[in-house]
Amino acid sequence: MFKPIFSITNKMAKALMAMEATRQKIGDVMITPRVIATLRESARLQSTHYSTMIEGNRLTEEEVKQVIIASHRIPDRERDEKEILGYYTALEWVEKGAKKNEPLTEDVIKKLHALVMNGGKTHVKQNSYRDGQNVIRDSLTKHIVYMPPEAKDVKPLMMELLEWINIEIKNNLPAPLIAGIVHYQFATIHPYYDGNGRCARLLTTYIMHQLGYDLKGVYSLDEYYAEDLSSYYDALTIGSSHNYYMGRSEADITKWLEYFCLGAAHSFETIKKHVLQTFEKPSMKKAELLSKLDHRQKKVFTLFYTQEEISSKEVSILLGLKQRTTSFLIKRWVDEGFLEITEPSKKLRRYRLGGVYEVLLVQKRETFF
Repeated sequence: MFKPIFSITNKMAKALMAMEATRQKIGDVMITPRVIATLRESARLQSTHYSTMIEGNRLTEEEVKQVIIASHRIPDRERDEKEILGYYTALEWVEKGAKKNEPLTEDVIKKLHALVMNGGKTHVKQNSYRDGQNVIRDSLTKHIVYMPPEAKDVKPLMMELLEWINIEIKNNLPAPLIAGIVHYQFATIHPYYDGNGRCARLLTTYIMHQLGYDLKGVYSLDEYYAEDLSSYYDALTIGSSHNYYMGRSEADITKWLEYFCLGAAHSFETIKKHVLQTFEKPSMKKAELLSKLDHRQKKVFTLFYTQEEISSKEVSILLGLKQRTTSFLIKRWVDEGFLEITEPSKKLRRYRLGGVYEVLLVQKRETFF
């Protein structure tokens, strides 16, 4: 039976308390559904970029957005694009599964890995665990960094891990500790030839979201790891030998858990500051945003009191302008971020408020002007 060895240090305890306080604080903040959707999308894109970057993906954050949002192709980067699309698709699937509160099973893990490895395809067959030995080598020296357990032991170890997860969820072990231990143990078992790191980080997200530590889905842990990869890998490197059977299987993982909890607390704190600055003090934010709007924009804004989308014809009528002038204005407003296109068809084109201006609708139908 899998039984991780660790101690809860003072730093870990403080990080856990900080995360719990942030979770409750963010839960009390009123955010409109569309703003939440916008923030979640930003978090997904960020997670996708940084998690794949850890594995050597060469696409920039802007290129990741182009590939996912605009289906743009990057010359000579087919493999990188496939990794990006696979991770993003898997992350969406993880969030939906966690929201449904589906238990973490072997089928879930195999489905998750299949999505990661299949470049954005949603209908994929489950991937089997590796059937042979693999090793992790230093990219420069080629020396063995870690030799995981033999293939014959992978399935039993995975089943033990899943059993442990279900037991500890019932025992109310703090969600960040469960997530951190699963991250470590999955990477240690290394059940597949490729994709283990990405799957470990996705499983972390699955557990955190499932157990109520999703912060409305607007945060990403991966940037913390990517900012200092040497610290990430050093925290995962535990035991006196690189061989799983020579001490790694029974190593004390306190060092890793402390690193994980401090990183998660840091990510939570970053999101808390952003959310509270934007939403908990709306009067300050309103004043700042209002100062950027001209008298025509302020009038157009009132259209959104009762509807989520508007047309150029409605703007023309409201402002008493010719259609050509209105089209010019709207194009400028889209470029400035005041409006966003929701229906690209020229005949049916419609617009919604830009994400940042949605903040002004937190208190619906309030008279701002």
